Amino acid sequence: MAEVDAPSRHRRKGSRRDPAIDEAVLATTRELLVTRGYAATTIDLVATTAGVSRPAIYRRWASKAQLVHEAAFPDLGSEPAEDDLAAEIVRLCRGAIRMYRDPVVREAIPGVLVDLRADPRMRRLLGDRLESAARKDLARRVNDAVAGGTARAIDANALMDVIAGGAWYAVCVRRVKNADGAARDLAELILRGVLAS
Repeated sequence: MAEVDAPSRHRRKGSRRDPAIDEAVLATTRELLVTRGYAATTIDLVATTAGVSRPAIYRRWASKAQLVHEAAFPDLGSEPAEDDLAAEIVRLCRGAIRMYRDPVVREAIPGVLVDLRADPRMRRLLGDRLESAARKDLARRVNDAVAGGTARAIDANALMDVIAGGAWYAVCVRRVKNADGAARDLAELILRGVLAS
């Protein structure tokens, strides 16, 4: 169960993280979120189920919220952005709908949001990990489109909020069954407000 430590001469230089432990903990966290829920997915239960020690987890993740965040959003930014602003908005809408449909994400978000209220530093850290780069990229694209006359002058942060909020509501509250249709409708509505013509 306990992680085997490297000899002390290696520890002083800084031991490498074992990717097998990382993946076991993340996979266990994802499984427990779906089967037990956020509240019951404790660090103790993750450690026991994954067959690692609590210290092994805390050496990698500062809190349960950080662990769950990485487990729920493991591979951010893997899909390439579109060159055209309209195509990029469509891509973001599809991605947001797909993300919120993931059972791990649906189970993680409410609990993570509650835990992050008490820790502004962690909230900033996880916000940067999840969306800071995407917001900056979208702002650049919006500015380019406005300068080129193809888009209205809009706030890129508000645009990202509408995409994320609309997708979350469609999936988590309305529980839409047709994900492609929901993404298409959301993108079409947004584009009517964004594009100049």
